[in-house]
Amino acid sequence: MASNLQVVRSPGSMRERLILALDVEDVEKVKSLVSLLAGEVEMFKVGKQLFTHAGPAVVKLIQEMGGEVFLDLKFHDIPTTVAKASVEATRLGVKMFNVHASGSLEMMRLTVNEVRRVCRQEGLRRPIMLAVTVLTSLGKNDLKRVGVNGEVADQVVRLALLTREAGMDGVVASPQEVARIRAACGRRFVIVSPGIRPEKGKRNDQRRVMTPEEAVRAGVDYIVVGRPIIEAKDPLGAAREMIAEMESVSLSL
Repeated sequence: MASNLQVVRSPGSMRERLILALDVEDVEKVKSLVSLLAGEVEMFKVGKQLFTHAGPAVVKLIQEMGGEVFLDLKFHDIPTTVAKASVEATRLGVKMFNVHASGSLEMMRLTVNEVRRVCRQEGLRRPIMLAVTVLTSLGKNDLKRVGVNGEVADQVVRLALLTREAGMDGVVASPQEVARIRAACGRRFVIVSPGIRPEKGKRNDQRRVMTPEEAVRAGVDYIVVGRPIIEAKDPLGAAREMIAEMESVSLSL
């Protein structure tokens, strides 16, 4: 039987590089947004709120409507538990999922090994495996309160290096740390960045933010955007405007 293992590579078009965060409260809203945007946006993020509300069925729904899924559950537990949860995410057919890098090198290594094993045995597509570094809502003082001294960027790079050592594909990190991550981990290391806001957009609970233009210039592979599109009067227009902004930068690089 031919192998279905995925070769991880940087995305191509800007449509592929924009991930819409479905941080919404019900399945009907998901249906409406995916139906409206699936022709413009390739991948949709399912996080804790939506997954807790609707479960694995919402992942299948998005896939059936033509979308790919980034399962953003940030697994963080003992190694065996995280590895088993990651295997189930793989069986759901998601394009990418994440764990917390602070869960340890052993946790990430076991996850990588178990996902690769199941993909070989069951002929599954291997998802892009990511580790969360430091949440974009956190600053230096937040880290200090939990016992992490030093600059945020230093902690991000430290966790990115740990992620690479574990054999995972990349990290979730603020676009502000991209240059340092690239220098430490190389060009093939996948970087997914939330905390993306239009120039005049609200920051909400995000602290370390950039505009879509700045993120692309910084070298981000994927950007995650939620409220600036979902809460727009014209979500489709907002998505198209964001993609156009990203494309204009890409052409100049």
